[in-house]
Amino acid sequence: MTSFEIPIASSFRPPAVSDVDVRGFWGERIDAVADRTAMILYDRCVAAGMLDQIDPARPVPAVRMPFHTRADGSPDTVNVQMFWDSDIAKVIETAAYALYRKANPDLEAKTDAIIDMFHRLQQPDGYVNSWFIRMQPGKRWTNLRDCHELYCAGHLMEAAVAYFHATGKRKLLDVMCRYADHIDGVFGPRPGQLPGYCGHEEVELALVRLGRATGGRRYFDLARFFVEQRGQQPHYFDVEAAARGADPKQFRHRTYEYNQSHLPVRQQTKVIGHAVRAMYLYSGMADVATEFGDDSLTDALKILWDDLTTKQMYITGGIGPAASNEGFTDYYDLPNESAYAETCAAVGLTMWASRMLGRGPDRLYADIMEQALYNGALSGLSTDGSRFFYDNPLESRGTHHRWTWHRCPCCPPNIARTVAAIGSYMYAVSAGQVAVHLYGDSTARLDVSGTKLTLTQSTDYPWNGRIAISVGLEKPAAFRLALRVPGWCRRATLFIDGETVDVDAIEERGYLRLDRLWRGGETILLDLPMELRTLRANPAVKADLGRVALGRGPLIYCVEEVDNGSGLNSLILAGDVGNATVTTVEQLGRAVAVEVDAKRERWNGWEGKLYDAAKPMLEKTRSRFVPYHLWDNRAPGEMLVWVRAGE
Repeated sequence: MTSFEIPIASSFRPPAVSDVDVRGFWGERIDAVADRTAMILYDRCVAAGMLDQIDPARPVPAVRMPFHTRADGSPDTVNVQMFWDSDIAKVIETAAYALYRKANPDLEAKTDAIIDMFHRLQQPDGYVNSWFIRMQPGKRWTNLRDCHELYCAGHLMEAAVAYFHATGKRKLLDVMCRYADHIDGVFGPRPGQLPGYCGHEEVELALVRLGRATGGRRYFDLARFFVEQRGQQPHYFDVEAAARGADPKQFRHRTYEYNQSHLPVRQQTKVIGHAVRAMYLYSGMADVATEFGDDSLTDALKILWDDLTTKQMYITGGIGPAASNEGFTDYYDLPNESAYAETCAAVGLTMWASRMLGRGPDRLYADIMEQALYNGALSGLSTDGSRFFYDNPLESRGTHHRWTWHRCPCCPPNIARTVAAIGSYMYAVSAGQVAVHLYGDSTARLDVSGTKLTLTQSTDYPWNGRIAISVGLEKPAAFRLALRVPGWCRRATLFIDGETVDVDAIEERGYLRLDRLWRGGETILLDLPMELRTLRANPAVKADLGRVALGRGPLIYCVEEVDNGSGLNSLILAGDVGNATVTTVEQLGRAVAVEVDAKRERWNGWEGKLYDAAKPMLEKTRSRFVPYHLWDNRAPGEMLVWVRAGE
């Protein structure tokens, strides 16, 4: 123990994006978003007609996204045009981070113009939703189950906070505070209020973010209300359906498991339904648990976390194998070629993991945050920032490619805003403690117990596990610095100003806890050796029986046809990968690739046959594996994560 007392608080909060300067691996990707993606998102939203709907100065447009017809012939109640506000909101948020990164007068002017549209759109009572003001007036708050009203509000709140932090401009923040006040008046437990909540969760976490930015305690209380009310009886979605003259049992998925409202949240023990909705709900629950110190919510989340990460998650951190519900099916159902694994879902898992760290540093959550971020989420954005994946399979015959846009364009701005905001995921602060959750070349300006602290990471992570951290202080201060040791690292070493530190003596829940009086100027060297790992799936995952995957550091690797030729399923990986070599691929931004010994089956005489008793010939070969998140950035072709295993 130290001779001085460090007050340690249990609630951690992330820094604003503007408080962290990011360089290196993530800096290059943020630059791609700032240089290309942000304007691409704007242009493609304009081309889709979104601004025609939002701008009250323009004629009311026609419905561009037709309503679907159900199997029984009845019209559906929802189309993706209903939540265009949310897509535009994520574009604003992306633009905010891009503008913080680099001045861009054209992008800023266009974003300001959109914000002006929402300002003019806002009703006297504070309500803001382009669909229900312009396209279907008079129907506000009549179908929370299907129509994404509160979901859109949540994304606009997040955009408002981001734009304020990045530019100092308050217009959208003021608009959304007025809207949040309106929502707080409409929903709640008081007489005359609606005991409802959204069919697509998001507003819960957004209200917490708004409350942290403004100091508005009522926003925390409203977030807690939405979390607590979900799944209570009588079921609100049944009540509102009856009120509008609809059969409560007749809706698209016909189960409240789809939107996680089948039970009150503390009674839910299985991750189920639409993957993105589930992740946003759990993120909101975790935020509420942090703000209110609610152990009962945290305990419920721990059960759900274990359910997801031990039975329903891909090795890439992708989640939700099925296209039919964009979500979960059953335990160990993790097909590779047909994997849906929506980009937004991996982003959502990253968000949930980050928020679980609000109760304190724990490798259990930070490791999954890193896994989902570097693999299942980052794969959704091309290296040049111009093309996107919606679904992220772990095997392709060469027909799955990135696209320029989507009829439901939620993923492009979601991965863009996440990449551009990566600095806020890297660090967290509480009274008397600073945690470093993710490693990357960066400088963070933090406030720990009233003292200004600068942490500067110098590293080539994730290609190399050697990290140097310099400590800058305006005056000496006693605090705890917690550094994560990833679960993939077999043996970490730590030095402070050249002096060896016993990592075993100070590790707790996967973090090295450094309690000391820091004077400023200290240099910390953390070495996390990156050894190539051969990974196997639980035998219950039938899709991966007899196969292995390769990991190095936080990255999962795959083989591509461009490096290995076609017929990737004919490759058989040698049992020992100890002779692997590391190379760099210039086409992929100097990414680290690994080359390993393998065998390839060669077949002859199959013309006119479907089955035969003959055995294949085996020839020795050398196979190249590249990081999964980089696949389909070069020549099109096959891709495979899980490769057949040899002896």
